[in-house]
Amino acid sequence: MKSRKWLAAVACAGLALGAAACGGGDGQGTAATGGGSGGGTVNGAGSTFAAPIYQQLGSTLKDQGVTVNYQPVGSGAGIAQLTAGTVAFAGSDPPMKDDELPAARKKGDPVHIPVAFGAITVAYNVPGVGAGLKLDGPTIADIFLGKVTRWDDPEIAKANPGVKLPASDIAVVHRSDESGTTKGFTDFLQQESPEWKSKVGSDKTVKWPTGTGAKGNDGVAAAVKQTEGSIGYVEQAYALQNHFTTAAVKNSSGRYVPPSLESTTAAGEGVKVPGDLRFTIVNSPNPKAYPIASQTFLIVYQDDCKAGVLKKGDAPALARFLDYVTGDGQQVLEQLAYAKLPDSLLAKAKEKVQGLQCDGGPLAG
Repeated sequence: MKSRKWLAAVACAGLALGAAACGGGDGQGTAATGGGSGGGTVNGAGSTFAAPIYQQLGSTLKDQGVTVNYQPVGSGAGIAQLTAGTVAFAGSDPPMKDDELPAARKKGDPVHIPVAFGAITVAYNVPGVGAGLKLDGPTIADIFLGKVTRWDDPEIAKANPGVKLPASDIAVVHRSDESGTTKGFTDFLQQESPEWKSKVGSDKTVKWPTGTGAKGNDGVAAAVKQTEGSIGYVEQAYALQNHFTTAAVKNSSGRYVPPSLESTTAAGEGVKVPGDLRFTIVNSPNPKAYPIASQTFLIVYQDDCKAGVLKKGDAPALARFLDYVTGDGQQVLEQLAYAKLPDSLLAKAKEKVQGLQCDGGPLAG
């Protein structure tokens, strides 16, 4: 599978994601990545959902003198580190909430740069049950509410006639850290289940009614892989890496759609995008869309140098990195099991990058 290409990069440092530790890439990119001076170091932290992207793209730029150090600590922790001034960029799957902006604005204006789309899969480890088990939103919510506790429950069986479901307990696995993946997953559940909305809600971390917590997409993936009868939610690249069976989920048009690059791209088509680019694509109205899809953002300050999160000497390195992420790096995404941005949205992302500054001047110097 195409997603295997990122495994060697991840293996270089587990998921520590220090690009200086790994090689790779063909060195080709946009004007910001091709030739000339401008090496330096860029530090980021946040989304584990997007970790393989920043690992692989950073690895490519290593040969051009740009070191990208990215720590996959979860979207919430990434935003907290950007706000605290300890990283030059945050990786976050949900856009920053209105109540998160005031603290960040003490240093400058946060800028959201969309990077990619990805599917949040409902992955399960049930011997004898293959991929494509049909699940709708209310049923998934009831599983994670602890109301549906066995795999042969009538609520599951009704949507899967002819599938031999075992009379075994369901072991729920969820994230234990602040996570954009959790935000996207619970946003879908609250749209599908009034009970979930009233009792649990949606955020980067919630009070889970049942189940066992694990840190990061990789932690949830490991727990699902090791536990028979388990179910969890993980980004598609992690599901592919672990050879998971994943559910076909009922979308807003009533179709059961499996997660794929095509169905994830469909989730982003026609999305309404505000001027600050803070948008979400969960539960798309597109009939071809996989419903539990997420966007992921790279968030920087309008002027990282004035904000005190980037040394002026490293500004050209950040410019190269951002140009690559919104340029030739988009062609790498499919190899990593992510969907690239639609052209119209990519143009808006590039416009945001072009407007970034260092000490009042152009970011690239």
